[in-house]
Amino acid sequence: MQKLADLGEDRPPREELPTVLEVEDLAKVFPITKGAIVRRKIGEQRAVDGISFDIREGECLALVGESGSGKTTTLMEIMQLRTPQEGTIRIGGKETGALTRKERATLRSDITVVFQDPMASLDPRMPIADIIKEPMRVQGYSKQRMDERVDWLLKMVGLLPEHAARFPTEFSGGQRQRVGVARALACDPKLIVLDEPTSALDVTVQAGVLAMLADLRARLGVSFLFVSHDLSVVRHISDRIAVMQKGRIVELGDTEEVFTDPQHPYSQELLSAVPIPDPEVARSRRREAIDPKALEGTFGGFLSDREDSL
Repeated sequence: MQKLADLGEDRPPREELPTVLEVEDLAKVFPITKGAIVRRKIGEQRAVDGISFDIREGECLALVGESGSGKTTTLMEIMQLRTPQEGTIRIGGKETGALTRKERATLRSDITVVFQDPMASLDPRMPIADIIKEPMRVQGYSKQRMDERVDWLLKMVGLLPEHAARFPTEFSGGQRQRVGVARALACDPKLIVLDEPTSALDVTVQAGVLAMLADLRARLGVSFLFVSHDLSVVRHISDRIAVMQKGRIVELGDTEEVFTDPQHPYSQELLSAVPIPDPEVARSRRREAIDPKALEGTFGGFLSDREDSL
């Protein structure tokens, strides 16, 4: 199967592309409290601990890791468009902590999100047209322009113009996720954050949604921050992978390099757990077993040397 990320025209070298998102030394600490009436702080949990990465124009970076690794917290810090507890976040070269209220409102159209559960993220009382128009209405689009864009967006995500009058409950899970993508594209964003966009879909529907995302990226030049725990999905859609463990990025590199030659023990463990459809190959495959005690205190403290060459 051809990698979906490679479909489309050849792109210039990564170094020549403009930076859409830059995260530097980002950290988020949550207090640990105790007491039913008078709560006191007894410790703290570093959900995100000094991570750095960037995304270039038209690029897809996958953020992978087990539950509790800090992926969602990282997304929340980026999407808030405010000063983080520690570190800096720049979107299109603008530091989020230095934005005025007007600049922040304008910048919100440059970064959008597609949620994991399409049904939970779509108002069941609103027709699809109104759902897609909502972000455009906030940005002050005219009625004529909104109507024109709704028809165009539906076609872009593989739906029909007559679907605009229907409600979310009249669609399948895959179709609802396409509506979510159309809404995310409404204001021509530079970056779309995709939070487990295919985890609630069956395998055949996943393939269609992934092909649609790859086509949109090739045609529109939009960048993706793709969060997933499914490495088989990530391999077919992303250009680069950042592996997160305990709030830190332990390995960052090109997708094929990480899959064929993972440097960090945690990356090796994740890849060894990916199911293989061929039973003969699966039975003969070596499983990576890691002794947690032997690596205690080292997880997250090592970053692959591959990062230095990117």
